[in-house]
Amino acid sequence: MPQTMPILDEFHYHQRLRQTPGKTLVLFGSATCGTCRLAERRLPDVVPPDIRLYRVDVLVSQALARALEVFHLPSLFLYVDGHYHARLDCPLTREALSGAIDLALALPPQEEP
Repeated sequence: MPQTMPILDEFHYHQRLRQTPGKTLVLFGSATCGTCRLAERRLPDVVPPDIRLYRVDVLVSQALARALEVFHLPSLFLYVDGHYHARLDCPLTREALSGAIDLALALPPQEEP
């Protein structure tokens, strides 16, 4: 059964992620972006079951989007135990997403933008 995607905002973003153990994907998107709406619908069905999902509406949390250098929508960020690991760029299929996550986790964590 697909999981829901709770909304994070710029006021609680880092706090909530620090409280989330394991792997987490954060989708940055906008309700006015058709590709973002498609990603929001598709992501819960293709994400591995051990990964928690959140989303950020960049129109509501513009300062957060700027701080994290989100210039292209939708954008996916991978966190592990509340720490930024990588930005993912892949098709939203089960195979592509799992491969991108595995590849990112095989590399050292990056610094948050």
